[in-house]
Parts: sequence; structure tokens; C-alpha cells
Amino acid sequence: MLKNLFKFDLKDYWRNIDKKILFGFLILFFLGVFFSFSSTSSLAGERLNKNYYFFFSKHISFAILALLTMFVISAIETPLLKKLVIPIYIVLFLLLILVPIIGIEVKGAKRWLNFYIFRLQPIELLKPFFILAIVKILTLKKLQNSQIKYLLSFLLLSSILILLVDQPDLGQSILLIGSWTATVFVSGVSIVYIISFFVIFVILISALLFLMPDKFGYIINRLITFFDPSKGDNFQSTKALDAIKQGGLKGQGMGEGILKDSVPEAHTDYIIAVITEEYGSIISILIVTIFLYIAFRIIKNCVLKADEFLKLSLCGLASLLIFQTFIHIGVNTSLLPTTGMTLPFLSYGGSSLMGSAILAGLILNYTKFELETYE
Repeated sequence: MLKNLFKFDLKDYWRNIDKKILFGFLILFFLGVFFSFSSTSSLAGERLNKNYYFFFSKHISFAILALLTMFVISAIETPLLKKLVIPIYIVLFLLLILVPIIGIEVKGAKRWLNFYIFRLQPIELLKPFFILAIVKILTLKKLQNSQIKYLLSFLLLSSILILLVDQPDLGQSILLIGSWTATVFVSGVSIVYIISFFVIFVILISALLFLMPDKFGYIINRLITFFDPSKGDNFQSTKALDAIKQGGLKGQGMGEGILKDSVPEAHTDYIIAVITEEYGSIISILIVTIFLYIAFRIIKNCVLKADEFLKLSLCGLASLLIFQTFIHIGVNTSLLPTTGMTLPFLSYGGSSLMGSAILAGLILNYTKFELETYE
């Protein structure tokens, strides 16, 4: 039975896959590799005294592995994939639990596990399966007419938030809260429940800030700096916004930008600012358009889905993709406080690329069936 669930036929795969979504993801992967060379060459050669292609070659390796992951996940038969959701979620959640115990600290944040050959940020891989685990709870037949399913989903969210706040990782916490809210809202929850959960969350965060100001005071500092830049260090945000202004419509030209030389994490957290500075706002608008088009295709598919699990899963995965994209852009344009959020598919980093590949593979898998009904 398992063999039949995992059988693969290339012709069937190509016929059923949503080719427009697939090409959208492939374009983003290609652009990520292309922009990686521009954003990391000077970092490797001039600041770290390494080969100019050091980070670029690593990014290509990550991208190839990510593409393979995306295709494998998209090719798995959906019934098998639905059965694997909870086991995979549990494994990744256990890895997240290990982070505060054996994780390594980088620049004051403990978010990674060191496997010597590579570093892994578990939350990047966990995010898509968190959405699917939430949908599993929301679509359980035993809880179909019970409101307790929303409480259980909130407890699942809270368990991850506790671990993320301890790292600390404000950006991922905000992303998961937004994605959870969108998913349960689409499932038909009363707005009263969402407001109640939000109030509980605000109270808990306020309690943490009051009881442990040394550990979580950075949240207040970032908010104060965001609303009044003169009262804090907003060097990175200012430089990113200046770079976007400097790039204008057509950009400064490939390799001519200065943001990647002045901001430490430009190739990850500020990649859209680097792209805009060197290639212009036209390219940035094109990138945003690709993300929006993919989201449009996903939502179009949702409308035609009869399976409640697939419908809610696609809504949640689409919200995860779009929220992360616009949080990244919002930070780069000083519309949001600094969060350290990568841009899916385009930012440098193995964990980020693998997380994006898992997200893309799940979306392709859940949209490849019944495609002929609206093509």
C-alpha cells in the first residue's frame, strides 16, 4: 500500500501540477541564486578574507538541495503526505526544544543547532508543518462541532511561542501569530475567540516584559526606536531605507551598491534593500508581483477544493508566504520594527532556503490535483 501511495509517474506529475505556481517558485529560486552572488561576494572577499565565491557556491548547493526537496515533496501522493504531517511536526518540534539546551548563540540569539557540517534553524523547517498541524486539529471529525479545537490550536501556537521568545526571535513569533490568526479565521471561528486569544497573548507578553526586563527589554527598545529613531540605534533600518532611495527606479548597477558593505546581515535580513539599490525598484516590484501572483493562484485553487483539510492548508500556507514576504519588506522600508526576517527563496541561508522549499513543495502538492477543473 505504501508503495502505491509513493508511486511516481512523470507524465501524470506534469499534467496535474500547477505549472504557473511551479514556474513562479523556480523564478524565485533562480533570482535568489543570481542576487546571492551580488550580495555576498564583497562580504566573503573583502571583509572575511575568503574566496569571493565562498558564500555564492554555498548558496548554489543550498538551492540545489532545496529544489530537490521541493520536487520530492510535491511528488508524494497526498494521502501519504497527510499521514506524515504529525510525525514530521513532532520531530521538528523536538529539535526546536533542543535549541535552548544545546543550541549555539550567534550575536545574542540562540536559534541554531550545530551539526558540524551545517547549522540548522529548526523553526524555518517547522513553520509549514505548524500550519498543517493546526489544520489537522481544526478539521478533526471528533471536534467538528466543538469550540475546543480553537483552544487546542492556540495551545499548540503558545508552545512554539514560548520557545521562540526564549531564543529570542520576535520576527518568527509575529509571523506564526499572523498565520495562525489567518488560518483559524478562514476556518470560521468567531471573531470573539480571536480577540480573546489576542488579549491573552498581549497580557503574557506584558508580563514577560515586566518580570524579565533584562532578557526581553529589547522588544521595548525596538518599538521605542521604531516610533522615535532618535532614542535608539536604528543604523541598519536607516541604511536600508537610504539604499532603497539611492537605487531609485533603475538602480546603481550590479555590484555597485554599498549597503552590503555597511550592514552585517544585508544578504539575509535586508536582501530586498540590496536588490533595490543595485537593480532598482522595478525589479523589487517584479519580485513582489511574483509573490502576489503565486498567492492568487493558491487562493484560486482553494475556492475549488472540496477537501476541507486541503482548503485550509493552502490558505494557511499562502498566509505564511505572504506575511513573511511583507514583514521582510516592511522592515527594509522602515514600516515595521526590526525583526530579522528573511525573504523566502531570495535570502542567503540553508535553513531559510530549505524552509521555503518545504513550503513550496507542500503548496505544489496540494494544488496539483483537480487542476483541470479550472485550467
